[in-house]
Amino acid sequence: MQCRLGCGACCIAPSITSPIPGMPEGKPAGVRCVQLDERNLCRLFGSPERPAVCAGFTAEHWVCGDSNAQALATLTLLEGATCA
Repeated sequence: MQCRLGCGACCIAPSITSPIPGMPEGKPAGVRCVQLDERNLCRLFGSPERPAVCAGFTAEHWVCGDSNAQALATLTLLEGATCA
């Protein structure tokens, strides 16, 4: 599956513990990454500054569903299940 351009769910729902330019402590779950632009596109895509966890994410239908809303809901659920 290809990422849906402008989705941004993977840049909002999960926590990221590695440093991100502009967010040196990473980001908490549910917080929009500062590198996500107004069109929900990653400003670091393809850059060596992009965190490895972000670069390693692969869109899968079971995670991303059929819409941006489904992706956000699933990723939020997964984050909640793994934050304990």
